Amino acid sequence: MTNKNVIFGGFRSLWTMVLFDLPTETKSDRYQYTQFRRKLLIDGFVMLQYSVYSRHCASDESAEVHCKRIKAILPPKGEVRILKVTEKQFERMQVYHGSKRIPTEQTPKQLSVF
Repeated sequence: MTNKNVIFGGFRSLWTMVLFDLPTETKSDRYQYTQFRRKLLIDGFVMLQYSVYSRHCASDESAEVHCKRIKAILPPKGEVRILKVTEKQFERMQVYHGSKRIPTEQTPKQLSVF
């Protein structure tokens, strides 16, 4: 069962999504791509699909911290987009494997404290 309005300490939770299109033609490009992806994973992002990663954040302030981290690791080439969506918007996402619909990822059960 999903909690439709997850609120922690008066703040509405949300998801931060990173969508990117990075070049991979040269060895240097592939290295930059791999480093960017690895740093996203270290920061707690999970892959939704190729070049689309997301992370649950307890508040907009928390999401901004992660946005700043992403901006600090931007590769020199390519395009990166950061999108913040509310819990409600995220759970409305429709996910399909072929023609079969599957459930949207669930909100984490525990809070990370930094």
